Amino acid sequence: MGLLLPDGANVSGINVTAADSSPPGSNPPTDASPPVDGSGTARARCALAPNPGPMTLNGTNTWLIAEPGSAVAMVVDPGPDDEAHLGRVRDLAAAAGQRIGRILLTHGHLDHSAGAARLATLTGAPVMAVDPALRRGPDESRGRSRGAADSGLGPGDVLTEAGCELRVVASPGHTADSVCLLLPADGALLTGDTVLGRGTTVIAEDGSLADYLATLDRLRALADEQQLSTLLPGHGPLLADPAGVLDFYISHRRERLAEIRAALAAGDRTGEEIVARVYADVDRSLWPFARWSVRAQLDYLASRGELPPGVSP
Repeated sequence: MGLLLPDGANVSGINVTAADSSPPGSNPPTDASPPVDGSGTARARCALAPNPGPMTLNGTNTWLIAEPGSAVAMVVDPGPDDEAHLGRVRDLAAAAGQRIGRILLTHGHLDHSAGAARLATLTGAPVMAVDPALRRGPDESRGRSRGAADSGLGPGDVLTEAGCELRVVASPGHTADSVCLLLPADGALLTGDTVLGRGTTVIAEDGSLADYLATLDRLRALADEQQLSTLLPGHGPLLADPAGVLDFYISHRRERLAEIRAALAAGDRTGEEIVARVYADVDRSLWPFARWSVRAQLDYLASRGELPPGVSP
C-alpha cells in the first residue's frame, strides 16, 4: 500500500496532506482541482484506479506510456487487482491503436502491484520489477515461464518498446525496491510513492531513511540535469515544479529529524515516548504509522552514532 494518511493529519515523517504541508506545484484537494484521471503529458496518461481511501488519496495512478502514434504502450503500476480497472487500462491502449508491451512496477506495495499478474494474463505482456518475486516473463500466464529472469529493472536500464525512452532511476528509501522512471522527451519523472502529488511519503518497514535522503538528493540533481518540468506520482495530481517539490521534501525530512533529536534531548528513550510527544495532536489511530517513521529516523540516527544510551527503537 502507499501508506498515506488522511487530509489534514499533521504527522511528521508520514504522509501529510494538509494544505500547508503540500509541496510546491501541488493542488490542495478542492472541487476546483483538476481531475487526476486522464491527466499527464504528451507521452504519459493516467488511468486512476478505483481504490480511493485514507491510504491512497484519490486512488493509485496507473500510467500508460507511449510515443504518439506508437503501436505499443507500456503500463506503469497497474494498481489493485480490479477487473474493471485492468480492463479499462487494456481498452484505453486499444482505443489508441496500441497493445500493451510491458508492465512496470515502481515498487511492490499491493496498491501498485496486485493487478500486475492479471493484466499480464489479459495482455501477454511481461511484468518488470526490481523484486524477482514480482516478475513474470512473456506469456507466463499461458503456462510458460521463460523470460522472467530477464524482467528486472536495473539502474540505468532504458526501455524503448513504446517508441520513446523510459529510463530506470533507482530510488530506494520508501521501500528497498523503489524505482522512478524518467521520460526525457516530456521532461517528466514517474515517481511511484517516492514523491506524492500531495504531502510526503512514509518510510515503510523495509525502507531506509538514509537511502531515502540519498535518493532525494539524486532526484534533486536530476531535476536540474534533465530540466524536469513535471513529476508524475503514484498518488495524487501531477506536480509542475519538480525542483521546488524536491527542495520541500528535503527540508521536510530535516525538520522531522530535528524534532526527533529534540525529543531525545528532552529525555524520551522509546519509540512510543517519541510518538506521544511529536505526534501528540494526531489521532491515536494513526500512531502505528507514526511509529514506522520514528523507527526509521532512530535507525538513521543510530547509523550516525547520534543516539544517547538506553534508546530503544
